[in-house]
Amino acid sequence: MQRPDPPTVTQAPAVDTDTVLGKVVAVLFAFTADDAGVPLAEIGRRTGLAKGTLHRVVGDLVAARLLERTANGYRLSGLVFELGMRASVERRLLEVATPFMEDLRERTHETVHLGLLEGSEVVYVAKIGGHRQAAAPSRLGGRMPLYCTAIGKALLANSPPQLFADVVAAGLVRKTPRTITAPGLLRRQLDRVIETGVAYEREESAVGLLCIAAPVLDTEDHPIAAISVTGPVSRFHPERHVAAVRAAAAGVAATLARRSSMRRS
Repeated sequence: MQRPDPPTVTQAPAVDTDTVLGKVVAVLFAFTADDAGVPLAEIGRRTGLAKGTLHRVVGDLVAARLLERTANGYRLSGLVFELGMRASVERRLLEVATPFMEDLRERTHETVHLGLLEGSEVVYVAKIGGHRQAAAPSRLGGRMPLYCTAIGKALLANSPPQLFADVVAAGLVRKTPRTITAPGLLRRQLDRVIETGVAYEREESAVGLLCIAAPVLDTEDHPIAAISVTGPVSRFHPERHVAAVRAAAAGVAATLARRSSMRRS
């Protein structure tokens, strides 16, 4: 089975690194989800900050408990995760989606994901392992391209046309021999997603894996998130789970809409 691509550093927002805030943001975004300890010199390479400046910024972040020292350098602290969980939209989404995801896992016995759209990528915000684990390239906080994942296609199909144009313009890079790199074929798949309410991935991001996903839409049919089920080609038949995946996504959407309506009333 193909190994996942090596972790990449999440691109930081466009900030002026001549400012204190810009330097702090650059350092925090220099870490990947898999970093257990990054030496100061490597943080400097990733950020481009001068050694003296970097030392002061990292020291301040350690004092603020946003970074922790390790035997191998530095890592993001648990406080960063705690702050992230305070983001009301994602926290509310996770609270609502988790029971539906757990039910979907029990129905399929396979791995269930919840992903959000960010730029031209999927960000995985929840993952519940199946009874029979399958190696997948996803991880919490990890990112994958929209065009080669089922969650990504579910989100892309329900997004404004400009996003599709931007994804194609950036290039449909081949991840596996089955990755779709022809814009016309991808467009036809997305049209089919709109018709059926589900998206498929067939060994397009990782060899040996199949996936089916459905979008979680708001009351104006804009994508909030998407839910997927993933399993190995040796046993997983995604077409058998169309109704279950659609029902889970619809359940999350309906619950979010109901709670939003109650808050407004």
